[in-house]
Amino acid sequence: MPTVEMERRQIVVIGAGPSGAIAAALLKRQGHDVLVIERQHFPRFSIGESLLAHCLDFVEEAGMLDAVNAAGFQVKTGAAFAWGERYSAFDFGDTFTQGKPTTFQVQRADFDKLLADQAALQGVEIRYGEAIVSVEVDLPHPLLGVRREDGSEYRIEADFMLDASGYGRVLPRLLDLEAPSNFPVRQAVFTHIEDGIDSPTFDRTKILVTTHPDKRDVWFWTIPFSNGRCSVGVVAAAEHFEGRTDDLDDCLRGFIAETPSLSGVLNNAVWDTPARTIGGYSANVKTLHGPGFALLGNAAEFLDPVFSSGVTIAMRSASMAAGVLHRQLQGETVDWEKEFAGPLKRGVDTFRCYVEGWYAGTFQDVIYHEGSSGEIRRMISSILAGYAWDERNPFVSEAKRRLKVISQLCARDAT
Repeated sequence: MPTVEMERRQIVVIGAGPSGAIAAALLKRQGHDVLVIERQHFPRFSIGESLLAHCLDFVEEAGMLDAVNAAGFQVKTGAAFAWGERYSAFDFGDTFTQGKPTTFQVQRADFDKLLADQAALQGVEIRYGEAIVSVEVDLPHPLLGVRREDGSEYRIEADFMLDASGYGRVLPRLLDLEAPSNFPVRQAVFTHIEDGIDSPTFDRTKILVTTHPDKRDVWFWTIPFSNGRCSVGVVAAAEHFEGRTDDLDDCLRGFIAETPSLSGVLNNAVWDTPARTIGGYSANVKTLHGPGFALLGNAAEFLDPVFSSGVTIAMRSASMAAGVLHRQLQGETVDWEKEFAGPLKRGVDTFRCYVEGWYAGTFQDVIYHEGSSGEIRRMISSILAGYAWDERNPFVSEAKRRLKVISQLCARDAT
């Protein structure tokens, strides 16, 4: 048998996307040896282009904020929602939780490469075009099998692994950790366009979330970039796409044509990029951690794109895991369930409550209600800005009860 190359590293991060780049940079800044293995080459396309304000807290923690601020991305001040003639906007500068008042809307190919490059500038080694093909964790140290693009393979013995592979979900697949999501199967069809938007009421500093006029469980995102382009997509349960996906461009434009408030905004658009689709993206796992590993961001769980929570959860999980892992490597006894998984899940469950409420219509009733008090709007704005872990906010600490009560009040006012 030929000798297989063997390498010894302290930390291996799987994936160089936002959670991987931030986790790797944070650990490197603490003096640890970090290697990142990334299957693709950057820049590469990804969705999840509308960042929440909380994201920048972790970008700043990783020493990357100056570079992101200087990159020329579209400034984002909040989120706007439209349904027929109704319009409701939330400003990140007016929130219950004191946080950053603005963030960015980014083309992820550029943003992700910027973060990865910033991690590399801090001394993180990143190997592109390599894939993790096997993992053994029932050993004194985790053992990873890595395949290069030329087909050659080698092994890495590590003290710890962080899976930041996103939709690739490397460790969940290899270690049989995947679990079914309790969300219905939904599909997204999306593209980038030269938007040509000239509507004086359109705010390029906010993501626009539009509800279909007749099907309240069908919604659209419109995310303006700084270069005159937009990301546009439609999200719906799988049955709404039946008979419509033979031509994805016609499918997307057909849904938009059914929605006058959005088709009017995009009436000058140049549809110059073929549409793509992704379906069945909601995912869950049996555990967020195990012997010698932890799962970050979408590698662990993905809810739904409606509130742009994916990148925020990914970055927060990276920061939390890096902190726990640093203390473990320093010789401290840590409890990954108590110090990482449990606290992370609390914020994820807050987002889950409002995602479920969105599709049930109850949270939409709150969003579009014209009579909500300023204090309630500030509490909701905090969640939309990503601060879903702030237990001081009653809409976080008592999410289900508060949503039920306020939606009932909104329904009563409507009648």
